[in-house]
Amino acid sequence: MRIVFIICDTLRRDFLGAYGDGWIRTPNLDALAEESVIFDGAYIGSFPTMPARAEVMAGRYVFQDIGWAPLPGGVITVQEMLRDRGYVTALITDHYQMLAPGMNYHRGFSAYRFVRGHQSDPFRATDHVELRWPCSPEKCRQPEKLMVPYLKAKADWLYERDWPIPRTVNEAIDWLERNYRHEDFLLFLDVFSVHELWDPPRWYVERYDPGYEGEEVILPRYDRVGYMSEAELRHTRALYAGVVTMLDKWLGWFFEKLDDLGIWEETAVIFTSDHGFYLGEHGLVGKHTVLEPEKGWPLYGEVAHIPLIVKAPGMEGGRRCGALVQLVDLMPTLAELGGAEPPEGIHGRSIMPLISGEDLKVREVAVSSPKLPDDQGQVVYSTVTDGEWCLIYGGERVPFELYYLPSDPGQGKDLAGGRREVAERLHSKYLELLRRIGTPEGRLKLREKLP
Repeated sequence: MRIVFIICDTLRRDFLGAYGDGWIRTPNLDALAEESVIFDGAYIGSFPTMPARAEVMAGRYVFQDIGWAPLPGGVITVQEMLRDRGYVTALITDHYQMLAPGMNYHRGFSAYRFVRGHQSDPFRATDHVELRWPCSPEKCRQPEKLMVPYLKAKADWLYERDWPIPRTVNEAIDWLERNYRHEDFLLFLDVFSVHELWDPPRWYVERYDPGYEGEEVILPRYDRVGYMSEAELRHTRALYAGVVTMLDKWLGWFFEKLDDLGIWEETAVIFTSDHGFYLGEHGLVGKHTVLEPEKGWPLYGEVAHIPLIVKAPGMEGGRRCGALVQLVDLMPTLAELGGAEPPEGIHGRSIMPLISGEDLKVREVAVSSPKLPDDQGQVVYSTVTDGEWCLIYGGERVPFELYYLPSDPGQGKDLAGGRREVAERLHSKYLELLRRIGTPEGRLKLREKLP
């Protein structure tokens, strides 16, 4: 089986045409969806970036113990399993944190390719570059750590093909041309964009906010929304939209290459994201707070509810599936596609029966969470949903929130005051999961009470 797995950082599901967006152009991903199963109930598990990738590779939640950390030693990854079965496995990414010293997320791949120069990657050391700031540094998140390396790296970019998305996708296309004759391969394509900085070529931005002449907040500070004007916030959404369309354009050429090589029909393609981003919703910009580290932000649908589109040889395309699934389920799914038996003790469950059209429940609830706290001084919100109701739970010290998703998908009407029995049921399922995945006792005790 030829398998292509694509994960795009910070891509919101509601910015794709296949999920109902009518503003942003994503024709190639929409075309992929027409041949695929579109999962409407896909959620993140461990949050944010690196914990999500640990789940995909190892099939285990990590929010209960290690959180953001190197790829755990002593666990079997899907790339290792398939490589041991004779698969050619490759990782191609522009994601600096994947291969930062000690992180080891390239472990188990036959080969890996790192495209340099995005965000905090210390790619260009010279200071002899004029840094042309697109906005006031105080509007940016960690401007010296994140913006300065990016502006130095960008100094040589001239053509669209110089941006990280084109370079990363072109690396994947080159890999396909060299390896498409292998009957069994896993290509793990990790595109760091749509993660900020949002700085696509001008023609992508002009499509969504023509004539804008103000500051461009390409690296917005994670904060309450008020630090940007309405026009700046609108333009920030346009910058994000431009990157999404640029991603779609280049992935379209990647899909076309699969077709040119004659292997499109027989290649499984899984497309997803690790989380979303607040662009003014709930009065927030970002995905978590760095200003109040002792109090996190709730993971509403804009962050926790993600796209998942799966095409597999021989399956009926153009179908939607409402079953609850999570990133942790993708490891056993990839293993089953490759004919491997997942190890015992993993937390995920293969969604291949759903892809094949079976009507079953993979899980009763989906839990999305940053690393659980060790003491009561830190507030960490977990999201617990059964697909109908959604509980936002931050421990016994802060009020919980409760939303009825069929009539309130944007989670704007908190029903916690009138439906406590629903919150108790979801909280009970949450505790069952925490116990089942081996949450340390000290952390578990901090989550046992509903306020």
